[in-house]
Amino acid sequence: MYRLGIDLGGTNIASGVVDKDYKIIGVGKVKTNAPRPAEEIIDDMAKSALMAVKDAGLTIDDISSVGVGTPGSVIYETGVVSYSNNLGFFDVPLAKMLEKRLGKKVYIENDANAAAYGEYIAGAGKGAKNFVAITLGTGVGGGIITEGKIYSGSNFAGGELGHTVIQMNGEVCTCGRNGCFEAYASATALIRQTKQAMTRYPESIMWKLCDNNIENVNGITAFDAAREGDKAGIMVVEEYRKYLAVGIANMINIFQPDVLCVGGGISHEGEFLMQPIREMVKGENYARNMSKNAEIKAATLGNDAGIIGAAFLDNI
Repeated sequence: MYRLGIDLGGTNIASGVVDKDYKIIGVGKVKTNAPRPAEEIIDDMAKSALMAVKDAGLTIDDISSVGVGTPGSVIYETGVVSYSNNLGFFDVPLAKMLEKRLGKKVYIENDANAAAYGEYIAGAGKGAKNFVAITLGTGVGGGIITEGKIYSGSNFAGGELGHTVIQMNGEVCTCGRNGCFEAYASATALIRQTKQAMTRYPESIMWKLCDNNIENVNGITAFDAAREGDKAGIMVVEEYRKYLAVGIANMINIFQPDVLCVGGGISHEGEFLMQPIREMVKGENYARNMSKNAEIKAATLGNDAGIIGAAFLDNI
């Protein structure tokens, strides 16, 4: 038998059939087109799922269970999305609604938790007992795995690692707080920091890299410039690494995981990003004198993490 995982995003609904070795053997994708009625979105989730099953050369009878990673606060036991601002969901019984459409048992979890679980079972966290994943995207997502279980807190909203403060009275965060990890270490924050540096340094090659249009700046503009020795680019990258290192050190000091992995597009910078951060975190780790410290790694599964993690939610 095979499992099916669905990564429900604000832009796309991506589904995958996953085998026992965590390999995706069939995929299906449709646009989310949120916000719109939950019934319509769930109809398209079923459509995406069946596309993946067909792509794998299987039928729905070959699928043992279905798992969904969705944005928002999720009650795993009841299969209800209590709130998702990105989707406009309020107390939506997503699992039951999808079960009616597919005829299979459905498990749901927060999307960041599902992606963290994917990395835990098949990616950077494979073999770890305790694991933390940080995803750098529009915000800073987080997932915590302890003793093989996803930690979600008593109100199912735990693991919001991006909304811990790293700069008192700092930048305003979308959550309403000031100085959040997310406000300094997300891809959105890096783009803002890059634009600010470009404004201060009009001679920076970052202007050339984005065709003299500041709106073309993305999460790798400063890194590309830094590799070419650009002063402004180096400044942005060094400052960004510091913000990221502070947040990571906080997570390690709180959870002391075997492995902490960093995902999202920026993590593709690899050792150019990770090695300096490891050195900075080393001096901030409360347990630095212990014989074993947390490994800091880049995520390995990319966009597949959410699908793989969702597919195996029946194991939790």
